[in-house]
Amino acid sequence: MSIEIETSLLVIVLDVNPMQRIVKQETKILSQCLDSTIVFANAHLMQSSNNELAIMSCHGHSARFLYPCENAIEIRQMDGQYEKFTMVERTVRQQLQQVINEISMDVPLNMESLISGALSMALCYIARLEREKVAGQKLHPRMLVITASNDSATQYMNYMNIFFTAQRMNVILDVCSLDQELTLLQQGCDITGGNYLKVPQLAGLLQYLLWVFLPDPSVRSKLVLPPPVKVDYRAACFCHQELIDIGYVCSICLSIFCKFSPICTTCHTVFKMPGPMPIKMKKKKKNVDIVH
Repeated sequence: MSIEIETSLLVIVLDVNPMQRIVKQETKILSQCLDSTIVFANAHLMQSSNNELAIMSCHGHSARFLYPCENAIEIRQMDGQYEKFTMVERTVRQQLQQVINEISMDVPLNMESLISGALSMALCYIARLEREKVAGQKLHPRMLVITASNDSATQYMNYMNIFFTAQRMNVILDVCSLDQELTLLQQGCDITGGNYLKVPQLAGLLQYLLWVFLPDPSVRSKLVLPPPVKVDYRAACFCHQELIDIGYVCSICLSIFCKFSPICTTCHTVFKMPGPMPIKMKKKKKNVDIVH
């Protein structure tokens, strides 16, 4: 009789873009967020010896894995600390230092962080572990985004592809916003069944991480967590990358525009009058209403 191994996989995406508003105001905030993230990651590993962890960083130019990494150094036990906790902390700090050193000061940094790229890499990593899992092992993957960046409508299509791919793979997306409300990532949390939280006080980041995001999704229904936010399901137009209430949808490629155009700029289809069909975006439900 085979024994079933329950493995909880947590992939943390930490936004380290120095162009974030709160980071520009106070440079020590990034170090505080890193300290809280490392403690939270070790708390996840402490819950079970079968738990797995991955930590990624992203900024305006790239996204990469901090842990695990190929060139991890051998670490011995120190002061009675569990070796894996020490390895996570030292590896993450060492790799993040390399990320910061590789940021070129000659090239201006983008205000928008490549969170969608990091999430895509995380889904590929999860898919690989699903293929490589041993017989009797059951993997429960989830992703957590910690960011203070603005909402990025330019990554709208990338986000939608990620959200529905994660839903199909049974991967839960959690989001911890450090600065302001993030409409698109709220949609991802609602689609995948994850938690979304805008931290009221940045000084209590670790407490919020341990309270809201540490428990496995299977036990969250038994806890008293913050009530879910009202999700705005408006789409972003392809022409100006802004959320719209009423827009025009191409019947060929389903591109959305805020103004009528006789030619779709995405697939270059030429329309006869009246052109693309206008639709009204609902703010609560995922479907749309056709405007007659």
